[in-house]
This record gives sequence, structure tokens and C-alpha cells, in this order.
Amino acid sequence: MQKKLKLWDAIMLVMGSMIGSGIFIVTADMMRNLGSGFWLIIVWVITGIMTVAAAISYGELSALFPKAGGQYTYLKEIFGKRMGFLYGWGLFTVIQTGTIAAVAMAFGKFTAYLIPSLNDAAPIFQSGEFKITWIQMLAIAIILLLTYINTRGMESGKLLQNIFTGSKIIALLGLIAAGFILVDVSHLAENFSFGYDAFNNLTKDRFGNFLKEGWEPIGGMTLLGGIAAAMVGSVFSSVAWESVTFVSGEIENPKKNVVKSMIYGTTAVMILYIAVNYVYLNALDRDSIAFAENDRVAVAASHFIFGSAGTVIIAVLVMVSTFGCNNGLILAGARVFQTMAKDGMFFRQAEKNNKNAVPENALWMQGIWASILCLSGQYGNLLDMISFVIVLFYMITVFGVIYLRFKKPELERPYKTWLYPVTPVIYLLIGTVFCILLLIYKQQYTWPGFVLVLLGLPVYYFINRKNPRP
Repeated sequence: MQKKLKLWDAIMLVMGSMIGSGIFIVTADMMRNLGSGFWLIIVWVITGIMTVAAAISYGELSALFPKAGGQYTYLKEIFGKRMGFLYGWGLFTVIQTGTIAAVAMAFGKFTAYLIPSLNDAAPIFQSGEFKITWIQMLAIAIILLLTYINTRGMESGKLLQNIFTGSKIIALLGLIAAGFILVDVSHLAENFSFGYDAFNNLTKDRFGNFLKEGWEPIGGMTLLGGIAAAMVGSVFSSVAWESVTFVSGEIENPKKNVVKSMIYGTTAVMILYIAVNYVYLNALDRDSIAFAENDRVAVAASHFIFGSAGTVIIAVLVMVSTFGCNNGLILAGARVFQTMAKDGMFFRQAEKNNKNAVPENALWMQGIWASILCLSGQYGNLLDMISFVIVLFYMITVFGVIYLRFKKPELERPYKTWLYPVTPVIYLLIGTVFCILLLIYKQQYTWPGFVLVLLGLPVYYFINRKNPRP
């Protein structure tokens, strides 16, 4: 593969793939589960520590296996191709393509904020609860447009990624600055006045609307359950940084630049995320965060900061953010499916590069399935279900660092995990607690996604029976 991505390009891919629509929305649900500015920030700090610890640990594997496929390759090399396939199966069926669909739908919904006729238009097709809307059509159009741009070559995708990622970083920094300079009445002290006390408010009326009067004190195991539920949002907003490992084969000096891009990129994004949440806590009171219309906390905060123009400002920011995020996801994901095809673990057609030296067939397969998920209307539920599995695969991969140290100590390691074994152990401990709490308190986030990935096992055995490549 041609080495067309420099360190800066790789950092932009990490940051651009992470910053999508989550940071503008998930804080509402997090506040409903915790009811305290203190605990809200604690959860974001825990998520930041987890994310950076995982990135540092992945760095050792990226230096050991500096080729395309990233996490799929690491799992295959360490634990065998069955584990690699299960990850790749989950990635194609929902993790990568479902994220692409969700981010494209967020683009469509915030576009409709600026063009109300999109919201008001009658469905193109409707049968019972199933319907196809113009917002879904716009989301599909964005996916297909970005897929086409990326088939034109790595340079096209790289340029788009750098422009949009740079734009949304500058816009977020502007929002952070304005959130402290232009706010006349700060709610920061009020939101932190609860201290270590936590509350939740998950009661709804018969129409499914949350009731502002339903705050209840929580503690002990109930608080731990609330933290786990809140972390579903913060963790999902902080994934996809590993996308840069998918394109390792096209990065200059991958043994050094992949790990640098992951550590620099994840650290920068988590600092931005924590700062943005301080803006929310400064501009809005607890109820305004927890019960923001359609969970659009950023819109509520921006309206408070900038007045009526705030709605337009934040809508444009989310459109830029989601457009750039999807470009990074589309660019990187197809490389995994191409690598799987080379191993006989995916459609053979995905193996080929086009005249522009990019996996065009894999790009279109990914784009078409993501478009179908847009039409299904079920992608949001699938993403909730898969959150548990995403962390589980992260944990398996991080454990692989420790496993390889014992199994193959003789391997030359161009980069060794900083503070080993403390760093991977920190991630494994936090991840284990998170997964156990979800299994106890939020089973709707666990078993369905786990079962979905396990459905890949019969597919794996069928593929190997029909096509037993070494």
C-alpha cells in the first residue's frame, strides 16, 4: 500500500473519527442518571483515563503489527483468526456501519433544524410504524457521497478529513471560550453544590416525557449503576479512535506514527470533551441539561450563550462535525474488510484495489450496508446494544498486550506500553467494573449485542468449511 498519511493526517483521523454527534447530545442522559455536576465530570474523567490507557496499550500492538486491519489484525495474530473474524463480523454488521448510519442521521436531523421543511415533509413511504423520510434520504446521500469521494483515492479522503476535523476543533474551542466569556449568570457553583450526593430522574409521564419533579437521591450500588448507565454515553462518544490502526499500511513510519497519533489524538479529544461539559454546567442549570429538548444540550447551551443565533451556530457545528466524522469512519473501515477478504474471511471482491489504489469494492459494500441500516430505523437500538461489546473487544485487545509479553517475550517491540503493566491493568479494571455493572443494571445494553456478535460463529465455520485458506 502507498504511504500517503503523515503523522498530522493520522492525528486528524483519530480526532475526526472520535468527535461526531455524541458530545452534543449524551450529557442530557448522563445528567438524568447522576443529577450532579461533580459526578458528571467524574464519569468523563474516568472515560478519558480509560480511552487514553487503551490507546497507549494499543500502541505496542500497532508497532508489532504495522499493517492494515488494525484491531482485527491484532486479535487474529494474538488469539487466532476466529477471534479476529468475530470482531470483523461485529464491525461490519453494526459497530462501524451502524456508527456511520447514526452519524449520518444526526447530520440529517441537524440539517432539518436549519431547513424545517425536511422535518415537516410527509414520509416518502409509510407502512404502520415503518417509514422512510427525507431525513433518511439525506443521510444515505451523505454516506454515498463520502464513499464516492473516498473511492477517488487516499488524497481525496485525507484532504476532506483534515479540513473538516480542523474546522470542528476550532469551532469547539470557540464554543468553549464563549461558554465562559459570554455567560452572564454562571450555574457552575449551583451544579457542583451537590458535592458527592447523586440523584437520578428517569420517571416519565404516560406520553414518555421525562418529569422534572422526579429527582431521587441515590447511593451505594444504585449510584454505581447510574455511573455505568451514564458511561454508555461517554464511552460511545469516545470510541472510533482505533480507526487509525485500520489504515496502518498507508501511514508513514507506522511503528512510531500510529501510536503517537492515538495518544495525542485521544488525549486532545478527552480534554475538549471535559471542557465542553464544563461549558454546559456553566451555561445551564441541572434541569436545563437533563431535560434539553430532544437531548440537544449543545443547542440549549448555545442558545443561552449566543441568543437566537445559537441554534444556527450549533446546527452548523454539528453538521461539520458529523460530516468529518463519517469521512474518517468510511475511509478507515473499508481497510479492515479488505484485509479480512485477503484472509478469506470476507467477500473476495473486497480484496481488490481500484486504479486509485483504494479498496473501492469494500468501500461500496460498507456504504450500502450502512445505508440499509439508515432505512431500517433500528440502528440506534443496535448501537446501544453493541456498546457493551465494543468495550469487551477493547478489553480483549488490551489483554493481548499482557498475553503476548508472556507468550512471546522474544518479539522485538519498537514501542513498549508506557508504565506497563499498570496502564493496561487500569483499563482492564475499569472496563471489567463497567461491563459487570451493565450486566447487572442495564441488561438491554449487554446480552442483545453479545448475542449479535456470537451469531458470527456459524458464519465463521461456514466460511472455513467452504474456503479453508491457511
